[in-house]
Amino acid sequence: MSDGALTLSADTEGVDVTAPPIGSGGCVECDAAGGWWVHLRRCAARGHVGCCESSPAQHATAHHRETGHRYMQSFEPGESWFWDFDDEVSLDGPELAAPTSKPRDVATPGPADRLPADWRTHIHQ
Repeated sequence: MSDGALTLSADTEGVDVTAPPIGSGGCVECDAAGGWWVHLRRCAARGHVGCCESSPAQHATAHHRETGHRYMQSFEPGESWFWDFDDEVSLDGPELAAPTSKPRDVATPGPADRLPADWRTHIHQ
């Protein structure tokens, strides 16, 4: 996603390539509360999986604010880009511990059985 000029490495402070994802099937907080998400993001420091900025609850951003963990990676199949919350830029980076995305059978947005019929009216743009 980035132009290749900005790249994280496995040695970058705040990146732990050995931390497995926490909540690999979906957003940890949305799953606990019976909520839903638009897309998923994974903390590069500890593996926390939260919902994206477009999602109603914005748990990935909340995780950053609560912990100071600045790097998140897309947790969507086929996407490997990172986001730096502090500098507000997208980055390339190292491969994190598997699995590197949510299961392909988990809907986006999802999960399908918890999406309200008017879900588009609830997203942040």
